[in-house]
Amino acid sequence: MALLKDWRDFAYAFDDNTREGQEFWLNYFAVEKAIYEKVLTDKVVVEGTVAELAEKYDTDLKLFVGFLDGINDSLNEANPIDDMTEDTVVKIDINYEQLYYNMVACKAEWLYTLEQWNDILTPERQKELYKAQKTSTTVVKDKKVGRNEPCPCGSGKKYKKCCGRK
Repeated sequence: MALLKDWRDFAYAFDDNTREGQEFWLNYFAVEKAIYEKVLTDKVVVEGTVAELAEKYDTDLKLFVGFLDGINDSLNEANPIDDMTEDTVVKIDINYEQLYYNMVACKAEWLYTLEQWNDILTPERQKELYKAQKTSTTVVKDKKVGRNEPCPCGSGKKYKKCCGRK
């Protein structure tokens, strides 16, 4: 069975509204943070089997698969995580700006506020990426068309007699 499916079945079985679920996720986030601290400090492309990298980052195989699942969209080249096994060779070649942007999108403040970011991205660039992500999810509503205004479809009729009809 693929490791990713094992991880997702295992991890998402924990209800974060229960004490047990909260403890699991707090532990996972601590492990994830420790891996990111090492990866962001080293700033090198890392390659190896899933099992080797889990050992290198001193973590449980399942939790490391969770890390790979989370970082995959932020890599220069995605890993084949859907069907990876312990022996699958993976490569962690990070697109740092994309990673920072994705961390902001996930509201992972414990990750995008790590000190290591200051050696990778300038504070100005961090602010730009933060703002870009936050504005990308902002919904801007168009001005409401009044019933007696010309219809925006261009028919020349009043809105209430054209597209505004119910």
